[in-house]
Amino acid sequence: MLIGQVERLLRYPVKSLLGEELSAAEVSGRGVSGDRERALLDLATGRVASAKNPRLWAALLRYSAAATADGGVAITGPDGRAADEAELSEALGRKLALVTERPPGAAVERAVPEEVLARGIEAEVAVTVNELGRGAPEGGFFDFAPVHLITDATLRAVGVEAERYRPNLVLRTGGEGFVENAWVGREVTVGGTLRLRIVAPTPRCAVPTLAHGSLPRRAEALRVPAERNRLVPLEGMPALPCAGVYAQVLAPGRIEPGAEVRLNRAPSPGR
Repeated sequence: MLIGQVERLLRYPVKSLLGEELSAAEVSGRGVSGDRERALLDLATGRVASAKNPRLWAALLRYSAAATADGGVAITGPDGRAADEAELSEALGRKLALVTERPPGAAVERAVPEEVLARGIEAEVAVTVNELGRGAPEGGFFDFAPVHLITDATLRAVGVEAERYRPNLVLRTGGEGFVENAWVGREVTVGGTLRLRIVAPTPRCAVPTLAHGSLPRRAEALRVPAERNRLVPLEGMPALPCAGVYAQVLAPGRIEPGAEVRLNRAPSPGR
């Protein structure tokens, strides 16, 4: 069943930095080629720097990263100049290293999002420590699974820009509200060969509410999902504000904006 088209295709070469829009991409079991292949490691704690703890790391979202033709990455500061580890360390006030291999047990600190909303990004709030990539193959710095999708219906329902949710695919589906919720547990085909399994709703943290480059802070990016779309992402978790869905890759493929997205037939009972 045709459910939409790819409207935008994005990747984020360095975790928690702004990313880049693509005209086409190869997608393998490790997600969009070049996506979240690097991260900044806080050398004092051994944890991955992430704007999920905005008191420490909100300023990461002032910097952008783009993959280079030689397989490297170019980081650009808010003034348009190239930035390196030393500049980022000075700007963030923490000694950072840009790493390409995910250390065993790599984790990020996640501030309790409702506390950030209530008390502001500078307040010391409760944090949880979350291991990265539990639903992804080895390598990469994914929060959970290697592909993240969101629909234009969800973005309209919330009233914010896609960049705040850092998706890989923005899908044009029509409809109202959080339509991708209904796809969890199903498979979708994107373009000719890419096949994805939708594995969980995406729980939202404080990151979408923060300033992203020239985009100002927007509390609605969390407040609306908290009011309208609280779901249990995985068994054993509480109901959390969600927007978008995570996916794993069942069959690789090359995709580009305009590619059709089809919801595959559900298996018959007993099969």
